[in-house]
Amino acid sequence: MELKRVVVTGLGALTPIGNTIQEYWEGLVSGKSGAAPITYYDTEKFKTKFACELKGFEVTDFIDKKEARKMDKFAQYAMVAADEAIADAKLDLDKVNKLRVGVIWGAGIGGLETFQQEVLNFAEGDGTPRFNPFFIPKMIADIAPANISIKYGFMGPNYTTVSACASAANAMFDALNMIRLGHCDVIVTGGSEAAVTIAGMGGFNAMHALSTRNESPETASRPFDGTRDGFVLGEGAGALVLEDYEHAKARGAKIYAEFVGGGLSSDAYHMTAPHPDGIGVIAVMRNCLENAGLKAEDVDHINTHGTSTPLGDVAELKAISEIFGDHAKKININSTKSMTGHLLGAAGAIEAISVILAMEHGIVPPTINHSTVDENIDPELNLTLNKAQKRDVKVAMSNTFGFGGHNACVLFKKID
Repeated sequence: MELKRVVVTGLGALTPIGNTIQEYWEGLVSGKSGAAPITYYDTEKFKTKFACELKGFEVTDFIDKKEARKMDKFAQYAMVAADEAIADAKLDLDKVNKLRVGVIWGAGIGGLETFQQEVLNFAEGDGTPRFNPFFIPKMIADIAPANISIKYGFMGPNYTTVSACASAANAMFDALNMIRLGHCDVIVTGGSEAAVTIAGMGGFNAMHALSTRNESPETASRPFDGTRDGFVLGEGAGALVLEDYEHAKARGAKIYAEFVGGGLSSDAYHMTAPHPDGIGVIAVMRNCLENAGLKAEDVDHINTHGTSTPLGDVAELKAISEIFGDHAKKININSTKSMTGHLLGAAGAIEAISVILAMEHGIVPPTINHSTVDENIDPELNLTLNKAQKRDVKVAMSNTFGFGGHNACVLFKKID
Protein backbone atom coordinates (compact mmCIF):
# COMPACT_ATOMS: atom_id res chain seq x y z
CA MET A 1 0.00 0.00 0.00
CA GLU A 2 1.38 3.39 -0.98
CA LEU A 3 1.10 5.95 1.79
CA LYS A 4 -0.46 9.31 1.01
CA ARG A 5 1.58 12.48 1.41
CA VAL A 6 0.42 14.80 4.20
CA VAL A 7 0.79 18.57 4.22
CA VAL A 8 0.06 21.45 6.59
CA THR A 9 -2.49 23.91 5.18
CA GLY A 10 -3.64 25.87 8.24
CA LEU A 11 -2.12 27.19 11.49
CA GLY A 12 -3.55 28.71 14.66
CA ALA A 13 -1.87 29.81 17.88
CA LEU A 14 -2.83 31.24 21.24
CA THR A 15 0.32 31.71 23.31
CA PRO A 16 1.87 33.77 26.12
CA ILE A 17 3.81 35.79 23.51
CA GLY A 18 1.03 36.29 20.97
CA ASN A 19 -2.66 35.51 20.49
CA THR A 20 -2.50 34.83 16.74
CA ILE A 21 -0.05 33.10 14.42
CA GLN A 22 1.36 36.44 13.28
CA GLU A 23 1.80 37.75 16.84
CA TYR A 24 3.30 34.44 17.95
CA TRP A 25 5.87 34.48 15.15
CA GLU A 26 6.79 38.12 15.81
CA GLY A 27 7.25 37.28 19.49
CA LEU A 28 9.48 34.31 18.67
CA VAL A 29 11.75 36.15 16.26
CA SER A 30 12.13 39.16 18.56
CA GLY A 31 13.03 36.98 21.55
CA LYS A 32 10.04 38.04 23.63
CA SER A 33 9.59 36.55 27.10
CA GLY A 34 6.06 35.58 28.10
CA ALA A 35 6.87 35.18 31.80
CA ALA A 36 5.46 37.62 34.36
CA PRO A 37 3.90 37.63 37.85
CA ILE A 38 0.74 35.54 38.06
CA THR A 39 -2.49 37.53 37.94
CA TYR A 40 -5.04 34.71 38.31
CA TYR A 41 -4.78 34.20 42.09
CA ASP A 42 -2.90 35.35 45.20
CA THR A 43 0.61 33.84 45.07
CA GLU A 44 1.80 35.04 48.48
CA LYS A 45 2.25 31.54 49.94
CA PHE A 46 3.55 29.89 46.75
CA LYS A 47 7.22 29.14 46.05
CA THR A 48 6.82 30.25 42.43
CA LYS A 49 4.90 33.46 41.86
CA PHE A 50 5.13 33.77 38.07
CA ALA A 51 4.14 31.93 34.92
CA CYS A 52 3.59 32.46 31.20
CA GLU A 53 -0.06 33.53 31.16
CA LEU A 54 -1.91 34.68 28.05
CA LYS A 55 -1.86 38.46 27.66
CA GLY A 56 -4.84 40.59 26.64
CA PHE A 57 -7.03 37.59 25.93
CA GLU A 58 -10.79 37.90 26.38
CA VAL A 59 -12.61 34.72 25.51
CA THR A 60 -15.83 36.58 24.73
CA ASP A 61 -14.02 38.27 21.83
CA PHE A 62 -14.06 34.85 20.20
CA ILE A 63 -16.79 32.73 21.80
CA ASP A 64 -20.32 33.63 22.85
CA LYS A 65 -20.43 34.25 26.61
CA LYS A 66 -23.08 31.61 27.21
CA GLU A 67 -21.10 28.98 25.30
CA ALA A 68 -17.82 29.99 26.91
CA ARG A 69 -19.28 29.35 30.39
CA LYS A 70 -19.77 25.72 29.39
CA MET A 71 -16.06 25.30 28.65
CA ASP A 72 -12.99 25.07 30.81
CA LYS A 73 -10.16 27.39 29.74
CA PHE A 74 -8.26 24.58 28.02
CA ALA A 75 -11.26 23.93 25.77
CA GLN A 76 -11.77 27.64 25.11
CA TYR A 77 -8.14 27.92 24.06
CA ALA A 78 -8.52 24.90 21.78
CA MET A 79 -11.54 26.41 20.04
CA VAL A 80 -9.85 29.76 19.45
CA ALA A 81 -6.69 28.21 17.98
CA ALA A 82 -8.68 25.75 15.87
CA ASP A 83 -10.90 28.53 14.52
CA GLU A 84 -7.81 30.42 13.36
CA ALA A 85 -6.27 27.33 11.74
CA ILE A 86 -9.48 26.38 9.92
CA ALA A 87 -9.92 29.94 8.65
CA ASP A 88 -6.27 30.00 7.59
CA ALA A 89 -6.71 26.76 5.63
CA LYS A 90 -9.65 28.31 3.74
CA LEU A 91 -11.60 25.07 3.80
CA ASP A 92 -14.90 25.26 1.92
CA LEU A 93 -17.15 23.79 4.59
CA ASP A 94 -19.97 23.34 2.08
CA LYS A 95 -17.84 21.22 -0.23
CA VAL A 96 -15.55 19.24 2.05
CA ASN A 97 -16.69 15.68 2.88
CA LYS A 98 -17.18 16.08 6.63
CA LEU A 99 -17.26 12.31 7.12
CA ARG A 100 -13.58 12.38 6.15
CA VAL A 101 -12.57 15.32 8.35
CA GLY A 102 -11.46 14.53 11.90
CA VAL A 103 -10.21 16.28 15.03
CA ILE A 104 -7.41 14.65 17.01
CA TRP A 105 -6.26 16.75 19.95
CA GLY A 106 -3.73 16.63 22.76
CA ALA A 107 -4.15 17.66 26.41
CA GLY A 108 -1.98 16.50 29.25
CA ILE A 109 -4.34 17.48 32.07
CA GLY A 110 -7.61 18.84 30.67
CA GLY A 111 -10.01 20.88 32.79
CA LEU A 112 -7.87 21.33 35.90
CA GLU A 113 -9.36 24.67 36.91
CA THR A 114 -12.90 23.31 36.63
CA PHE A 115 -12.03 20.28 38.75
CA GLN A 116 -10.25 22.46 41.31
CA GLN A 117 -13.14 24.91 41.65
CA GLU A 118 -15.83 22.26 42.00
CA VAL A 119 -13.91 20.45 44.73
CA LEU A 120 -13.24 23.71 46.56
CA ASN A 121 -16.91 24.66 46.35
CA PHE A 122 -17.89 21.28 47.81
CA ALA A 123 -15.29 21.51 50.59
CA GLU A 124 -16.53 24.95 51.58
CA GLY A 125 -20.18 23.89 51.60
CA ASP A 126 -22.31 21.92 54.05
CA GLY A 127 -21.45 18.51 52.63
CA THR A 128 -24.34 18.39 50.19
CA PRO A 129 -23.01 17.35 46.76
CA ARG A 130 -24.21 20.34 44.74
CA PHE A 131 -22.07 20.12 41.64
CA ASN A 132 -22.42 22.11 38.46
CA PRO A 133 -24.13 20.01 35.77
CA PHE A 134 -21.33 21.05 33.39
CA PHE A 135 -18.62 19.88 35.81
CA ILE A 136 -17.84 16.61 34.02
CA PRO A 137 -18.31 17.83 30.42
CA LYS A 138 -16.08 20.84 31.14
CA MET A 139 -13.36 18.79 32.82
CA ILE A 140 -12.84 15.76 30.58
CA ALA A 141 -9.86 16.03 28.26
CA ASP A 142 -11.73 14.80 25.18
CA ILE A 143 -14.20 17.68 25.23
CA ALA A 144 -11.86 20.02 23.33
CA PRO A 145 -11.96 18.09 20.03
CA ALA A 146 -15.62 17.31 20.65
CA ASN A 147 -16.48 21.01 20.76
CA ILE A 148 -14.51 21.67 17.57
CA SER A 149 -16.23 18.86 15.69
CA ILE A 150 -19.67 19.92 16.93
CA LYS A 151 -19.14 23.49 15.77
CA TYR A 152 -17.99 22.51 12.29
CA GLY A 153 -19.84 19.23 11.81
CA PHE A 154 -16.66 17.21 11.31
CA MET A 155 -17.67 13.55 11.59
CA GLY A 156 -14.35 11.76 11.16
CA PRO A 157 -12.13 10.42 13.99
CA ASN A 158 -12.49 12.50 17.14
CA TYR A 159 -10.47 11.95 20.31
CA THR A 160 -7.79 13.25 22.66
CA THR A 161 -4.33 11.83 23.25
CA VAL A 162 -2.98 12.08 26.79
CA SER A 163 0.76 11.55 27.25
CA ALA A 164 1.67 14.46 29.52
CA CYS A 165 3.86 16.98 27.68
CA ALA A 166 4.04 14.77 24.58
CA SER A 167 0.25 14.86 24.14
CA ALA A 168 0.00 17.29 21.20
CA ALA A 169 2.85 15.63 19.29
CA ASN A 170 1.16 12.26 19.85
CA ALA A 171 -2.07 13.70 18.45
CA MET A 172 -0.26 15.08 15.42
CA PHE A 173 1.41 11.74 14.70
CA ASP A 174 -1.93 9.94 14.97
CA ALA A 175 -3.44 12.49 12.59
CA LEU A 176 -0.55 12.02 10.15
CA ASN A 177 -1.12 8.29 10.07
CA MET A 178 -4.90 8.58 9.66
CA ILE A 179 -4.39 10.61 6.49
CA ARG A 180 -1.42 8.57 5.28
CA LEU A 181 -3.51 5.41 5.43
CA GLY A 182 -6.38 6.99 3.53
CA HIS A 183 -8.89 7.11 6.38
CA CYS A 184 -9.27 10.91 6.25
CA ASP A 185 -8.75 13.81 3.86
CA VAL A 186 -8.33 16.50 6.53
CA ILE A 187 -7.64 16.48 10.27
CA VAL A 188 -7.55 19.40 12.68
CA THR A 189 -4.91 18.58 15.27
CA GLY A 190 -2.85 20.22 18.00
CA GLY A 191 -3.13 20.68 21.74
CA SER A 192 -4.20 22.99 24.55
CA GLU A 193 -3.56 23.40 28.25
CA ALA A 194 -4.64 25.74 31.05
CA ALA A 195 -2.79 24.63 34.18
CA VAL A 196 -1.79 28.01 35.64
CA THR A 197 -3.97 27.40 38.69
CA ILE A 198 -3.38 26.95 42.40
CA ALA A 199 -3.46 23.17 41.93
CA GLY A 200 -1.20 23.20 38.90
CA MET A 201 1.40 25.53 40.35
CA GLY A 202 1.23 23.98 43.80
CA GLY A 203 1.62 20.49 42.40
CA PHE A 204 4.61 21.29 40.21
CA ASN A 205 6.21 23.26 43.06
CA ALA A 206 5.85 20.22 45.31
CA MET A 207 7.85 18.24 42.74
CA HIS A 208 10.57 20.93 42.68
CA ALA A 209 10.01 21.13 38.90
CA LEU A 210 9.44 24.89 38.56
CA SER A 211 11.91 27.75 38.53
CA THR A 212 11.70 29.94 41.63
CA ARG A 213 13.46 32.93 40.08
CA ASN A 214 10.79 35.28 41.43
CA GLU A 215 13.06 38.32 41.34
CA SER A 216 13.41 38.05 37.55
CA PRO A 217 10.58 36.02 36.03
CA GLU A 218 11.20 37.22 32.47
CA THR A 219 14.63 35.52 32.51
CA ALA A 220 13.62 32.41 34.46
CA SER A 221 13.12 30.09 31.50
CA ARG A 222 16.73 29.61 30.45
CA PRO A 223 17.26 26.31 28.62
CA PHE A 224 20.88 25.12 28.40
CA ASP A 225 22.09 27.88 30.76
CA GLY A 226 24.36 26.83 33.59
CA THR A 227 22.12 28.52 36.17
CA ARG A 228 18.77 27.06 35.05
CA ASP A 229 16.61 25.92 37.96
CA GLY A 230 13.43 24.49 36.47
CA PHE A 231 10.73 25.19 33.92
CA VAL A 232 8.22 28.03 33.74
CA LEU A 233 4.60 26.97 33.38
CA GLY A 234 2.72 28.32 30.38
CA GLU A 235 -0.76 28.08 28.91
CA GLY A 236 -2.45 28.29 25.53
CA ALA A 237 -3.03 26.25 22.39
CA GLY A 238 -1.70 25.45 18.96
CA ALA A 239 -3.66 24.05 16.01
CA LEU A 240 -2.68 22.65 12.63
CA VAL A 241 -4.84 21.63 9.68
CA LEU A 242 -3.30 18.53 8.11
CA GLU A 243 -4.44 17.47 4.67
CA ASP A 244 -3.89 14.83 2.04
CA TYR A 245 -1.53 16.44 -0.48
CA GLU A 246 -3.68 15.63 -3.50
CA HIS A 247 -6.78 16.95 -1.73
CA ALA A 248 -4.96 20.20 -0.86
CA LYS A 249 -3.55 20.59 -4.36
CA ALA A 250 -6.93 20.02 -5.98
CA ARG A 251 -8.50 22.89 -4.06
CA GLY A 252 -5.53 25.22 -4.53
CA ALA A 253 -4.66 25.41 -0.83
CA LYS A 254 -1.60 27.21 0.47
CA ILE A 255 0.84 24.57 1.71
CA TYR A 256 3.16 25.50 4.58
CA ALA A 257 5.17 22.28 4.70
CA GLU A 258 5.01 18.54 4.24
CA PHE A 259 4.61 16.47 7.42
CA VAL A 260 7.00 13.67 6.54
CA GLY A 261 7.22 11.58 9.69
CA GLY A 262 7.03 11.04 13.40
CA GLY A 263 8.37 8.78 16.09
CA LEU A 264 7.42 7.55 19.54
CA SER A 265 9.34 5.82 22.32
CA SER A 266 9.41 5.31 26.07
CA ASP A 267 12.24 5.84 28.52
CA ALA A 268 10.88 2.98 30.66
CA TYR A 269 12.91 4.48 33.47
CA HIS A 270 11.22 6.85 35.95
CA MET A 271 7.95 8.68 36.57
CA THR A 272 9.41 12.14 36.06
CA ALA A 273 13.18 12.05 35.52
CA PRO A 274 14.67 11.51 32.05
CA HIS A 275 17.06 8.62 31.49
CA PRO A 276 20.51 10.15 32.13
CA ASP A 277 21.91 8.59 28.96
CA GLY A 278 18.95 9.77 26.90
CA ILE A 279 18.25 6.30 25.50
CA GLY A 280 14.53 6.97 24.97
CA VAL A 281 15.31 10.27 23.27
CA ILE A 282 17.86 8.60 21.01
CA ALA A 283 15.26 6.01 20.11
CA VAL A 284 12.50 8.50 19.35
CA MET A 285 14.64 10.61 17.01
CA ARG A 286 15.92 7.51 15.25
CA ASN A 287 12.35 6.25 14.88
CA CYS A 288 11.26 9.61 13.49
CA LEU A 289 14.02 9.75 10.86
CA GLU A 290 13.30 6.18 9.77
CA ASN A 291 9.57 6.86 9.60
CA ALA A 292 10.22 9.89 7.39
CA GLY A 293 12.72 8.07 5.20
CA LEU A 294 15.34 10.74 5.87
CA LYS A 295 18.96 10.71 7.01
CA ALA A 296 20.38 12.53 10.01
CA GLU A 297 22.36 14.87 7.75
CA ASP A 298 19.13 16.06 6.11
CA VAL A 299 18.02 17.90 9.26
CA ASP A 300 18.72 21.64 9.44
CA HIS A 301 16.87 22.65 12.61
CA ILE A 302 15.65 21.06 15.85
CA ASN A 303 13.31 22.71 18.33
CA THR A 304 14.20 20.75 21.44
CA HIS A 305 12.00 19.79 24.35
CA GLY A 306 14.45 22.03 26.26
CA THR A 307 12.42 22.78 29.37
CA SER A 308 15.20 24.48 31.36
CA THR A 309 15.61 21.66 33.88
CA PRO A 310 19.11 20.67 35.03
CA LEU A 311 18.87 17.02 33.96
CA GLY A 312 16.58 17.11 30.95
CA ASP A 313 18.45 19.66 28.84
CA VAL A 314 21.77 17.82 29.12
CA ALA A 315 20.26 14.41 28.38
CA GLU A 316 18.51 15.70 25.25
CA LEU A 317 21.59 17.40 23.83
CA LYS A 318 23.69 14.29 24.45
CA ALA A 319 21.07 12.29 22.57
CA ILE A 320 21.19 14.74 19.65
CA SER A 321 24.98 14.39 19.49
CA GLU A 322 24.61 10.62 19.55
CA ILE A 323 22.08 10.51 16.69
CA PHE A 324 23.49 13.26 14.49
CA GLY A 325 27.22 12.88 15.15
CA ASP A 326 29.36 15.61 13.62
CA HIS A 327 26.30 16.93 11.76
CA ALA A 328 24.84 17.99 15.12
CA LYS A 329 27.23 20.95 15.07
CA LYS A 330 25.72 22.14 11.77
CA ILE A 331 22.11 22.11 13.03
CA ASN A 332 20.35 25.18 14.39
CA ILE A 333 19.15 23.89 17.76
CA ASN A 334 16.84 25.99 19.93
CA SER A 335 14.23 25.91 22.65
CA THR A 336 11.27 28.22 22.18
CA LYS A 337 10.19 27.35 25.73
CA SER A 338 12.68 30.03 26.73
CA MET A 339 10.02 32.48 25.49
CA THR A 340 6.65 30.72 25.86
CA GLY A 341 7.34 28.70 28.96
CA HIS A 342 6.21 25.08 29.02
CA LEU A 343 2.67 24.62 27.70
CA LEU A 344 2.57 20.96 28.80
CA GLY A 345 0.10 19.12 26.55
CA ALA A 346 0.06 22.00 24.07
CA ALA A 347 3.85 22.26 23.78
CA GLY A 348 4.21 19.87 20.85
CA ALA A 349 1.76 21.88 18.76
CA ILE A 350 3.12 25.38 19.26
CA GLU A 351 6.69 24.14 18.88
CA ALA A 352 5.88 22.27 15.66
CA ILE A 353 4.31 25.49 14.39
CA SER A 354 7.55 27.29 15.25
CA VAL A 355 9.68 25.00 13.07
CA ILE A 356 7.15 25.22 10.22
CA LEU A 357 7.30 29.03 10.34
CA ALA A 358 11.11 28.86 10.55
CA MET A 359 11.04 27.00 7.23
CA GLU A 360 8.63 29.47 5.69
CA HIS A 361 10.54 32.59 6.75
CA GLY A 362 14.12 31.33 6.69
CA ILE A 363 14.71 32.37 10.29
CA VAL A 364 15.33 30.23 13.38
CA PRO A 365 14.00 31.81 16.61
CA PRO A 366 16.47 32.14 19.48
CA THR A 367 16.95 30.42 22.80
CA ILE A 368 16.80 33.48 25.04
CA ASN A 369 18.09 34.15 28.56
CA HIS A 370 21.43 32.39 28.11
CA SER A 371 24.30 33.96 30.05
CA THR A 372 26.24 31.16 31.75
CA VAL A 373 27.96 28.22 30.04
CA ASP A 374 27.08 24.74 31.28
CA GLU A 375 30.25 22.64 31.24
CA ASN A 376 28.13 19.53 30.64
CA ILE A 377 26.96 20.85 27.24
CA ASP A 378 29.07 20.59 24.09
CA PRO A 379 30.18 24.17 23.32
CA GLU A 380 30.32 23.41 19.58
CA LEU A 381 26.55 22.93 19.34
CA ASN A 382 24.71 25.89 17.81
CA LEU A 383 21.98 26.55 20.37
CA THR A 384 20.84 29.74 18.58
CA LEU A 385 21.54 31.73 21.70
CA ASN A 386 19.81 35.03 22.46
CA LYS A 387 19.27 36.14 18.86
CA ALA A 388 17.36 34.73 15.88
CA GLN A 389 19.52 33.41 13.04
CA LYS A 390 18.83 33.39 9.31
CA ARG A 391 18.84 29.86 7.91
CA ASP A 392 17.43 28.16 4.83
CA VAL A 393 15.58 25.44 6.74
CA LYS A 394 14.54 22.58 4.48
CA VAL A 395 13.98 19.88 7.12
CA ALA A 396 13.02 20.60 10.73
CA MET A 397 12.37 18.41 13.77
CA SER A 398 10.47 19.10 16.99
CA ASN A 399 10.91 17.05 20.18
CA THR A 400 8.48 16.71 23.08
CA PHE A 401 8.82 14.46 26.12
CA GLY A 402 6.37 13.82 28.94
CA PHE A 403 6.33 12.65 32.55
CA GLY A 404 6.17 8.87 32.51
CA GLY A 405 8.91 8.69 29.90
CA HIS A 406 6.68 9.42 26.90
CA ASN A 407 8.74 10.65 23.95
CA ALA A 408 7.37 12.03 20.68
CA CYS A 409 9.15 13.54 17.70
CA VAL A 410 7.76 15.07 14.50
CA LEU A 411 9.51 16.02 11.27
CA PHE A 412 8.59 18.55 8.56
CA LYS A 413 10.03 19.27 5.14
CA LYS A 414 9.76 22.11 2.66
CA ILE A 415 7.33 21.04 -0.01
CA ASP A 416 8.90 19.92 -3.30
